[in-house]
Amino acid sequence: MDKTNIPKAYDAKQVEDKIYSAWEKSGLFNPDNAPDRDKRKESFSIVLPLPNVTGTLHLGHAAMLAIEDIMTRYARLQGKDTLWIPGTDHAAIATQTKVEKLLMKEGMEDPRKELGREKFLQRVDKFAQESHDTIVNQVRKMGASIDWSREAFTLDETRTTAVLTVFKKMYDDGLIYRGHRIVNWCPRCHSTLADDEVEYKEAQGKMYTFKYSHDFPFTIASTRPETKLGDTAVAVHPDDKRYKEFVGQEIETEFCGQPIKLKIIADKAVDPELGTGALGVTPAHSHIDADMAAQHDLETVQVIDEDGNIVQGMKVFAGMAAEKAREQIVQYLEEQGLMEKIEDAPHNLSLCYRCDSVIEPIPSHQWFINVNKEFAFKLSKSHPIDGLKDGDKVTLKKLMQHVVRKNQIEIIPDRFNKTYFHWIDNLRDWCISRQIWYGHRIPVWYRGEETYVGIEEPEGEGSSSAKASEDKWEQDPDTLDTWFSSGLWTFSTLGWPEETEDMKRYHPTAMLETGYDILFFWVARMILMTTYNLGEIPFKQVYLHGLVRDEKGRKMSKSLGNVIDPLDVIPKYGTDAVRLSLVIGTSPGNDTKLSEEKIAGYRNFTNKLWNISRFVLTSVTKVSSVEKVSGVTLADKWILSRFGQVVDEVTAKLDKHEFSQAGELLRDFTWNEFADWYLEIAKIQRKDQETKVSTDRILLYILERVLVMWHPFMPFVTEEIWKMFGSDEFMMMHAWPKVSNNQDKESETKFELLREVVSSIRNLRAEYRVDPGQKIPVHLVSKKDKVFLEEQIETIRILARVTPVHVETDLEKPEGAVSAVVGQVQIYLPLAGIIDVDKEKTRLAKELEGAEQYLESLEKRLANKSFVAKAPEKMVSDIKQKKVDAEEKVQRIKKQLASL
Repeated sequence: MDKTNIPKAYDAKQVEDKIYSAWEKSGLFNPDNAPDRDKRKESFSIVLPLPNVTGTLHLGHAAMLAIEDIMTRYARLQGKDTLWIPGTDHAAIATQTKVEKLLMKEGMEDPRKELGREKFLQRVDKFAQESHDTIVNQVRKMGASIDWSREAFTLDETRTTAVLTVFKKMYDDGLIYRGHRIVNWCPRCHSTLADDEVEYKEAQGKMYTFKYSHDFPFTIASTRPETKLGDTAVAVHPDDKRYKEFVGQEIETEFCGQPIKLKIIADKAVDPELGTGALGVTPAHSHIDADMAAQHDLETVQVIDEDGNIVQGMKVFAGMAAEKAREQIVQYLEEQGLMEKIEDAPHNLSLCYRCDSVIEPIPSHQWFINVNKEFAFKLSKSHPIDGLKDGDKVTLKKLMQHVVRKNQIEIIPDRFNKTYFHWIDNLRDWCISRQIWYGHRIPVWYRGEETYVGIEEPEGEGSSSAKASEDKWEQDPDTLDTWFSSGLWTFSTLGWPEETEDMKRYHPTAMLETGYDILFFWVARMILMTTYNLGEIPFKQVYLHGLVRDEKGRKMSKSLGNVIDPLDVIPKYGTDAVRLSLVIGTSPGNDTKLSEEKIAGYRNFTNKLWNISRFVLTSVTKVSSVEKVSGVTLADKWILSRFGQVVDEVTAKLDKHEFSQAGELLRDFTWNEFADWYLEIAKIQRKDQETKVSTDRILLYILERVLVMWHPFMPFVTEEIWKMFGSDEFMMMHAWPKVSNNQDKESETKFELLREVVSSIRNLRAEYRVDPGQKIPVHLVSKKDKVFLEEQIETIRILARVTPVHVETDLEKPEGAVSAVVGQVQIYLPLAGIIDVDKEKTRLAKELEGAEQYLESLEKRLANKSFVAKAPEKMVSDIKQKKVDAEEKVQRIKKQLASL
């Protein structure tokens, strides 16, 4: 290594792309190419939460990539057989909707109709490929050590085979069925949505209280009077005395000129305090009402069609948009004197998670997965599920509950267990068919009364008895819900249904890392699909990260102008700084705040690590890897003892996935103990030939291992520095440090005393504004520590910038001296003649007055009960902290005055 060629500053733009290219060229992201593959007995596998091919990655994806790369690089450094599988999701509805909007901007009114299925899908495929290329580039920019040779796509051939195989198996087991049931329908996308794909937005609506007709005996309340055209019952609570006499009656009447027949039923699901306590039951347009209808054998009458309009047969309202029909119905009820009152009523608006259109629950013929149907469980022989055996009668819902309840799958943080079980306990049959063109076509064909379900297309033209018009098989036009294919992700990416070596080595995967917001969308579905299909769990742990918000805690959005694009900040600050800013200061399951200032701060730390390394590498006699070291001086023994503890603590934190705490520990050691203390003392020690060799060896020993521990967090700068050691291997293939020396408590105690003495002298100099370059005398008085302090005179002299250093066992305070106490050491700095004592007293008295006035103003604000009650919680918290700081400042100034 040519020491003269190490740049004074680290320039991420000059090295990151080159380093990533070298990593890829080496093939070492692929575990098959690890030179010590046979020795890597324990495996670590993880799948990338597949980004949608709808655009670009955002900071949430960047956080995910940073966390998963830390996990992956750490496992690789530990000597595990490590595989991180990448891939992208076709994201059916989202991608198709995006392309349709783009085509409409080009002038098309109805892209699907104008292009036809084949040409339309060609346009979607082109868009998806372009988006994929952008995403892959972004993933590379984040430094992700992903095995690109195993990249998957939910619509590629291998994944399609897996999807069709699972569909056929579930159909044969009676778990997939086609039925006429109420579904969530998006009139804009013209497709169904699963329950958990519906988003809810609080909106201000109206609660209408009215009678169906003049001859109906009581009023009802509804937020959607237009759906009352399809009411087939009125439900009341069984204990509601107001309606006891009516329960069981069937009343024929009319509503807005439309004949209706209503059965009065009693059901505990009705809230007697809501509205009038009487609920019009519309089984066709409410999941809750549909459940009531099933229990009470009610008729279902559809009112709203797939376009969001009133169905034909509803007299004057037929073909009218639902919103318009509501206006007409409200007007009619008011004119007829049937409307009792209209009140403002907040309610949750159901929206399509892709296009924000209002969802209409409507009855429809769709494909479903039955989560409550019992079937005979088939257990994996290689990775059995605790508490289950072959042939046990289970349901998909019970399987999903069982593996988490038995802690075979650990959710981190565990508070999300409650959320998970709440969702599973209330899980309805999963509607898996979508009325769009992009996606996996449902593998079902029809011919007359015949139905064929298979992985391959049916052969032949049909039986001789088939009618001429029914000779040809017609495939179901619908596609599968995107989450069906992504639910197979942990095993479909490993080559299933083939019995691959990857399946044997890497499944179940060790970890799933993803955002808590898709715990239901994806995590639960993978548990469902894998436990059913393979008889084993998909992963052993689930780590849920939070959302990335701006510095004020707001969700990032273009309208607020607070979006930070990873590709914008990486060129400015470097990938390592971006990664650190997304990881340090965060915890699993909690949202994190991010600002460019935070990223800039970690850019400064990246430069600090570079400068530390540059100093060590340019100052030692010879750069080499050092395997064993021993301490000669107190500082040597202290730093080696502390380093051993840091290795143990950082390793323990990473093992528990406490990434922020691990990073904070490592940062404090690197910047504070290693750089600010040992490197400074090393400069002193290396002037002595007797300690120079051991000091150099310790510097190299610790630097190499610090770089290894930082590598999962900061892969680029650590790899660039590691090249200067002249090693032929990449840092990602290095062994994780193991330190054999025991903690040296005696050396730590002694050094801590030395450090506190130096720090106290520095603080006194700063408090009394002694010029940094001015050398001043110091008196250190101690009977117990006199010998020790005399041994450390040179270190104290240089680090505290004092001379001469007097060590005594007894001394009266010199005139004009300021003092401090550290343990049993009395420190005196004689400042007479160095500072103007009277002037300093005047300055401190004025500073004390200002500090006390400020403290008083804070106390008055906090004493104002009205202010505290009305002010934002954060504001009150900030003022309380300012009060604590102000109190400390007042006490500090008083102490300074007393010492003069």
